[in-house]
Amino acid sequence: MGEARSAPTVGQIVLGMRLRDLREKAGVTYEQAAKALDVNQTTVRRMEKAEVGLKLPYVEKLLRTYGIPDEEVGSFLELTDEANQPGWWHRFRDVLPDWFSLYVSLEGAASLIRAYEPHFVPGLLQTPEYARALLSVGFPHASDSELDRRVALRMERQQLLTGPDAPRLWAIVDETVLRRPVGSAEVMRAQIDRLVEALALPNLTFQVVPFSAGPHPGMFGPFQLFRFRVPELPDVVYSESLTSASYLDERADVAAYLEALDRMGTQAVPALRTEALLGDLRKEH
Repeated sequence: MGEARSAPTVGQIVLGMRLRDLREKAGVTYEQAAKALDVNQTTVRRMEKAEVGLKLPYVEKLLRTYGIPDEEVGSFLELTDEANQPGWWHRFRDVLPDWFSLYVSLEGAASLIRAYEPHFVPGLLQTPEYARALLSVGFPHASDSELDRRVALRMERQQLLTGPDAPRLWAIVDETVLRRPVGSAEVMRAQIDRLVEALALPNLTFQVVPFSAGPHPGMFGPFQLFRFRVPELPDVVYSESLTSASYLDERADVAAYLEALDRMGTQAVPALRTEALLGDLRKEH
């Protein structure tokens, strides 16, 4: 049976989907695929869903069962070996919850990230001091060294925005985010300065929904939507609670979140006026 691990890489998710497509195209049932591997059907299903690791001997046996030519088998196995390599975030597994590991993997593979945040500045745009103040509340029993590790993880995630193939980030926040004090007044001023600086990034759109806009579709809670360069991957919506998270990829669910984001974008202050609004809010801290 494949080995369980904290969370799949995006590469493993894609290859699992390709294995499913190849099996269906070959007309092979779960039962037949499981018999070829001498395992139960659940193992094959979990491989296709990337719920277990993709062992090379298993993958090779399945590909040959599906009648894939030798040259294509070799290429698929190379991709599998590459996908099985731990992501950079594996170094932070001591402070990275299993349910959030997948988020970091999806975030790193996305071409577009659309986010709504009613409570605090999105993690990709936080200063270290702001992040530490938040994390100290979220993890009240964490030691200083553990908080250091959590802040370091968040800061490393931010390199995504300025790296090669950087995704487009379109973030919408409530006005509450910029008025609620996090840490000291100095921390808040520095955080707003960081946002103003980030506005210069060509791949960032940052909007604020003012109190005057009244009710809006995102009032039920924060969420992020990921879109990918890989055509096999559908859009994925992530929403988080205190101790867990959910990942949605059904078309109807994603469409509802997209509509909410679009409507909030029209209720928010236009992006061209964000810098002036941030300047006004900075004076209040």
